[in-house]
Amino acid sequence: MVGKSAEAPAAGTATDADPGGPVDPAGPPAPVTVLAAVLADVLRVERVPADAHFFTDLGADSLLMAHFCARVRKRAGLPSVSMKDIYRYPTITDLAAALADTTPEPAADRTAALAAPPPAAPASPGPTRRSARPVGTPGYVLCGAVQFLTFLGYSYLAAVVTALGYDWASTASGAGGIYVRAVLFGSVSFLGLCALPVLAKWLLVGRWTPREIRVWSPAYFRFWAVRTLVQTNPLVLFAGSPLYVGYLRALGAKIGRDVTILSKHVPVCTDLLTVGDGTVIRKDAYLTCYRAHAGVIRTGTVVLGRDVLVSEATVLDIGSSLGDGARLGHASSLHPGQTVPAGEHWHGSPAQRTDVNYQPLAATGRSAPRTPYAVLQLLTMLLVYLPLAIGGVGMLLAEVPQLAALVDSGPLALTSWSFYGEALVASFALFFGALLAGLLAVVTLPRLLHLVIEPGRAYPLYGLHYSLHRTVARITNIKFFTTLFGDSSYIVGYLGRLGYDLSRVEQTGSNFGTGVKHESPYLSSVGSGTMIADGLSIMNADYSRTSFRLSRVTIGPRNFLGNTVCYPPGGRTGDNCLLATKVAVPLDGPVREGVGLLGSPSFEIPRSVERDAAFDHLRDGDELRRHLAAKNAYNLRTMGLFLLARWGQVYLLTLLAWAATDLYHSLGAAAIALASVLGVLLTVAYSVGVERAVTGFRRQSPRYCSIYTPYFWLHERFWKLHAAPLRLLNGTPFKSLFWRGLGLRLGRQLYDDGCDIPERSLVTLGDHCTLNVGSTIQCHSQEDGTFKSDRTTVGSGCTLGVGALVHYGVTVGDGAALAPDSFLMKGEEVPPDARWGGNPAREMPDDHAPPARPVGQDTARAARNGSPAAHHTERTD
Repeated sequence: MVGKSAEAPAAGTATDADPGGPVDPAGPPAPVTVLAAVLADVLRVERVPADAHFFTDLGADSLLMAHFCARVRKRAGLPSVSMKDIYRYPTITDLAAALADTTPEPAADRTAALAAPPPAAPASPGPTRRSARPVGTPGYVLCGAVQFLTFLGYSYLAAVVTALGYDWASTASGAGGIYVRAVLFGSVSFLGLCALPVLAKWLLVGRWTPREIRVWSPAYFRFWAVRTLVQTNPLVLFAGSPLYVGYLRALGAKIGRDVTILSKHVPVCTDLLTVGDGTVIRKDAYLTCYRAHAGVIRTGTVVLGRDVLVSEATVLDIGSSLGDGARLGHASSLHPGQTVPAGEHWHGSPAQRTDVNYQPLAATGRSAPRTPYAVLQLLTMLLVYLPLAIGGVGMLLAEVPQLAALVDSGPLALTSWSFYGEALVASFALFFGALLAGLLAVVTLPRLLHLVIEPGRAYPLYGLHYSLHRTVARITNIKFFTTLFGDSSYIVGYLGRLGYDLSRVEQTGSNFGTGVKHESPYLSSVGSGTMIADGLSIMNADYSRTSFRLSRVTIGPRNFLGNTVCYPPGGRTGDNCLLATKVAVPLDGPVREGVGLLGSPSFEIPRSVERDAAFDHLRDGDELRRHLAAKNAYNLRTMGLFLLARWGQVYLLTLLAWAATDLYHSLGAAAIALASVLGVLLTVAYSVGVERAVTGFRRQSPRYCSIYTPYFWLHERFWKLHAAPLRLLNGTPFKSLFWRGLGLRLGRQLYDDGCDIPERSLVTLGDHCTLNVGSTIQCHSQEDGTFKSDRTTVGSGCTLGVGALVHYGVTVGDGAALAPDSFLMKGEEVPPDARWGGNPAREMPDDHAPPARPVGQDTARAARNGSPAAHHTERTD
């Protein structure tokens, strides 16, 4: 423990752990002595033994050791020290030896460098280094204005089509006539919505080529318009279907036969995407064929060969490729220029070669015919769901006296108190009726559908069993219910009734967060005493080009799983493990027990440290029962507030809809368009107001406390009622206004393409920051029964890559960049203009990798339209 440091030798004397022997008092101190002095200063103790283990003997934690790494990196002449080095060499002696092995200078020069005093704080840098001149304020404002006008125009066009179609369908005679017209109107509207993004892409952009586009420029507006339409196409809901693949082909993607794409992260620059025959891309994979960096959108190729597997939660950056038969494991990424050779298996971030088989299901037999499956899906949508929706609205207007009176009367109904009272009653019945009906359906219907699926048996893709499997997954992953019950004791009962095996549960009050998903709840098991943070994805399914198979996934007892963990079948973890944020769960080697795992590929770390045991006395006995009862009562009130807030939003939207109905006689389609625009604005303003009210209109402050303290319960309430940004705001100046309204400190011209920032008031962003899609700035962690939060600062001109996660207590210097799918651990300090990446993140060389090349003529023959686009780059301002 820290007390042992009293036995440490004085600085400058020899120790058993110091093989260098005595140090000349007149010369510079030995590396061991200097490193020990730096660590003692971080730990705020007088001395540190050179052979003491950082975690087990000194009681340090990852936050303190991150500070130690930052101070060592500031020493002139020393190589960069990462947290992975700390875990690999957990004593001063081992670390000094490792640094000596990696330092290119002679030993004398290195000793002198170690002895040098820390450099003075650098002066404030000049203008941030950029790859393109940023657009000025007039261009920034003009781009936002044109984006808003585009939204208004689209809303009015949709309102005109809706009004004409409804008026035509409602004049039909008899139920049969109404149904026929509803089918025709619904079909034309649906097909028009599907075709509009394709037409817009070819008219506004043409064929995508590798290029650079300055953010907020006229070329960027075209990019934004196409990206927004492409990502909001209703065909995105058909991910995992041949309809989705056909949609990407219509957008210009070169996709071969028998390709299955399960990810809803739609490729945007589709002409730059090449996918060979038989390739499988699993859910939550990013291959958008573009990325934002330092205020510039860069487009580039992504090339996948034949029979490739891209597993779950992966990121394929521009210029990357996989050869025929290659495999990329879950929680992995390919950086620009990385190419996986044919037949090889890679994993990690950035990926590296491995012998692990990430596709245990072989392609056997044939899949069911894809064209009939797609046609059946389309007919079901056009002949069942859309007519029911259109007919339901018609019946509502015809059968509900209050709505019928609104249609027949003038705008005077808005001045009647009964108008607001009846809307209140109607919204209550609609919201809570749908809540109860949905809850009943979720816990009953999927259970019946699952009865015909046998675990461990391979079924053809696109057959009956595949349809049932996808239906079960959709119904049982409704996010509203996990948000309602999550972060409380009541999530255990909900998941148990959903089908999870949670036998002998040890209730903690925070067994699961609000974000948990699966592919089959009936094949998901979680051991007793395990706590799981947000973002767990249980990978119950394996896929090949022709078939799929469901398997049981078991997470052992007394585990803790951090944020954004994908757990596959056969994960090699057992009892009492800590799985850190974004960790890649191992599939090989011995079963890990009593250890922690960090990174991708993962490596072992201590299961816990002394600091995390500060609140162990609250985890059992009478203390636990007393605090758990108080927490349950508080969480129950939070759930009530959540339902009340959601009902309030439904009530306001009901008022808007009724008002549009009332004004339809006098304003026509303009009434519908106005209600649509006001609905979006009201949703944003209402969610911001609710979140600020939860925090008492005050900023949050750093905390270190038990999950059984009232502050943490308030923070759980904040998570449940926080304002979720609309996707429509991504890539617009209005996203900055949204963040400012929630208390985030930020500079000028933020470009946010879809970043998640849970604790907004703990984050500071500088000028001209670039946040890519899927990135996260998370200012908290919850390890076992301990909650920790701190501020994070991102300097001016910084870039966070696609899928990157920045933890709490982090400082990122001006102009620094974080590579895709990186995990920047708590307490890290990134120097200005540095490039970091990896999981966990560390300093990386500059990104000057060449663009990816086609992976062989077989790939080109497999793709529909031949070879990928020529590898050249053009600047588009």
